[in-house]
Amino acid sequence: MMFSLSTVPEIASALGKRLRRLRLHQALTQAELAARAGLSTRAVRNLESSGQATLETFLKVIVAVGRAEDLDPILEVKIHSIRDMERAHRERQRAPRSRKGSH
Repeated sequence: MMFSLSTVPEIASALGKRLRRLRLHQALTQAELAARAGLSTRAVRNLESSGQATLETFLKVIVAVGRAEDLDPILEVKIHSIRDMERAHRERQRAPRSRKGSH
């Protein structure tokens, strides 16, 4: 699935399905995964069936299945040019102010 062409609900559902396949590949029941993650079985079931979960729940499950390293590249600034490289080295503390009338 190409997430860049998907809606948020489609992405959430696809991630839930991937998580279910990973759990089954590791021969874990939903109850076992829930216990490892410190969650209820219902939270795991909801995540797998619909992708609906809090960010904290999602992260607990990712850690419990040993895939936290997969999160490393998420939201990293991608460098495509020398200008991007220069910008990446100067960390911003806040977004620039918007100009009047440019909404």
